[in-house]
Amino acid sequence: MEKKRILEEGLLEQYLTGELSMENQLMVEKALNEDKSLKEHFDQLEADFEKMAFEQAIEPPIGVKAALVHKLEKSPAKQVQWGPLWVAAGFALLFGVATFWMYGQWQNAERSLKSLQEQTVNLKERMDALESDYILTSSQLKDINGPHVIPLVLYGNQKSPGAKLVAYVDHNRKMVMVNSQGLPPLPASKTYQMWSDVEGEMINMGTLSPKEELIPLKYIEKAESLNITIEPAGGNDHPTVEELISNVII
Repeated sequence: MEKKRILEEGLLEQYLTGELSMENQLMVEKALNEDKSLKEHFDQLEADFEKMAFEQAIEPPIGVKAALVHKLEKSPAKQVQWGPLWVAAGFALLFGVATFWMYGQWQNAERSLKSLQEQTVNLKERMDALESDYILTSSQLKDINGPHVIPLVLYGNQKSPGAKLVAYVDHNRKMVMVNSQGLPPLPASKTYQMWSDVEGEMINMGTLSPKEELIPLKYIEKAESLNITIEPAGGNDHPTVEELISNVII
């Protein structure tokens, strides 16, 4: 948790520039001592700062440098004046601190931008999924509300008295859709399957899931009735008559 906070809040950069409170400074030092990967990251960060400082150094013009060397060679040795040197050192330190601070702010901004981009991508994916679901649902609702649609309600028998399913049959468009949310849940090893009875022969229309609101099934010509059985998971090639839970005449 401390490592994540240190990286996300840019505490390593602030530690290098001396901007941390004593509490945070102790916390960072403790984490560096305990976390090898964090210490390696810190060492690389420190090396980057040093490299940046050297790259920002300003080289004096050649003429100025030569004149200064010549004057020093001709002038008698005299006591060094430390005042100006301390002032120069102070400016150098301020420049270094400012550079480190700007580097830290840049890293924080880069992390924030990356996080924002990821959130934008996730939001777009969710919006696309919602739009796709809306289009599909609208199309299905239009299908089951057509002028030639016949709604058929299948109620469960004594094997499944609480079961209920609504089938929407459109003979003109050769379409069958069912709302199976009224079917009780089954064990993972079982599934519901619907069959059409054509002159005594049961023809598979497809399997059903109690979790789905509208399921398109295979339309069977000349079907006399619709039937629901409980079959092994994945469906069966012939109905288990003993597991018939509902049927309706078309």
